[in-house]
Amino acid sequence: MVKILTKRQTAQCFIEDLGNGMTLEMVLLRRGSFIMGAPETEEGRSDRERPQHEVTIPTFFLSKYPITQAQWRAVAALPQVNRELNPDSSYFKGDNRPVEYVSWYDAVGFCQRLTSHTKRQYRLPSEAEWEYACRAGTTTPFHFGETITSELANYNGNYTYGAGIKGTYREQTTEVGSFGVANAFGLYDMHGNVWEWCLDDWHDNYEGAPTDGSPWFDDNDNFYKKQRRGLLRGGSWLSRPKYCRSASRYYNDRAERGIIDDLIGFRVACGVERSLQ
Repeated sequence: MVKILTKRQTAQCFIEDLGNGMTLEMVLLRRGSFIMGAPETEEGRSDRERPQHEVTIPTFFLSKYPITQAQWRAVAALPQVNRELNPDSSYFKGDNRPVEYVSWYDAVGFCQRLTSHTKRQYRLPSEAEWEYACRAGTTTPFHFGETITSELANYNGNYTYGAGIKGTYREQTTEVGSFGVANAFGLYDMHGNVWEWCLDDWHDNYEGAPTDGSPWFDDNDNFYKKQRRGLLRGGSWLSRPKYCRSASRYYNDRAERGIIDDLIGFRVACGVERSLQ
C-alpha cells in the first residue's frame, strides 16, 4: 500500500500589504541542509538532476502560493521599475488562479516593483531554495510520498507515477491552495498547476553547483541582458506526474527567459534582514 501524506500544515508567516486591500503571505523557512537531486533509483529521474549533493540553505521567506492574478494586478499598478507589466496577462482568468503568460523578465520586474514598494529585497527563489522548500524535509519523489494523485495536485491525470492510478486531467489552472494540502513547511501547490521560474541560469547538470543555496549564475550581467535559458520547477496542469517531482527541473526549447506561456508562473522569495522587524 502506498502512503500519501495529506496532513494540513501551519507555518510562521508575515503578511505583506500590496495596496488596494491586496496582501501576500510569506512563509518562514528556517536554515537547514538537504540532499538536492534525484537518486539513481527514482522513477522518471534524469541525468540533469544529478549528481546528488548536499546544500545548506540560509533562512528565508517564500510566498505561500504561486503569485495570483489579483496579486499580479496589484503590483503591476505600482510605479514602474525598469519594465512595463501587463496587468491582465493570464489566459485562464481568475483572481485566485496563478498568474501565467509572464516571462522571467516580467517575474523579475514584479520583484523589483515589490522591493521598491516594501523596502524588502524580493526576488525569485534560487533553484536550491525552491527544491528545499518543495521537499520540506522529505526524500521521496513528492512531498506527499512515493506517488501523487489528481486529488492532491493539478497535473495531467491521464498519466500515472509509481503505484498511482489515473485521475482527472483538468486542462487548465486551478485556484491556488484549492486542494487544501500544504507540505510540512506550510507551502501549497509546489507540485503541478504552473511551472515556476527560478533565478538561476540553466545548467545541464549539477557539476560545480553552489552548495550554499545561492543562485547559480554564469556571469554578473544585468538581469535584462541575460540571454541564457531560464530554469523552471514544479510541473504544470499539462505535465505528466514525473515532471512534477521535487527533483524535476526543466527549461523550454522554444525560447529562453523571454517565453510567455499558460504553463508558467512564479512565486517570490525574500531574505530575513528586514522581514522580521
